[in-house]
Amino acid sequence: MARSKKTIEVKEILVWANSHLSRKDDYSDAKFKSGICTAIEQILYRTNNYNGFYFLNSESENKIGTIDYYSRIYTIK
Repeated sequence: MARSKKTIEVKEILVWANSHLSRKDDYSDAKFKSGICTAIEQILYRTNNYNGFYFLNSESENKIGTIDYYSRIYTIK
């Protein structure tokens, strides 16, 4: 039996990732958001769509490993 190939638009994944990175509930801690960042960055790099990101809380120090560091929005080309 042949397997069907399914694709999804990069922008659709980006919208999904950005929505999770902006969450503020108890389940969206720094480790959760770090995983989302790693995944979306790989997708964007591999599809030549990486265009950087900006922090959601620009008033914070945004130290690596903190919730503010991973609370961000990615953009595409």
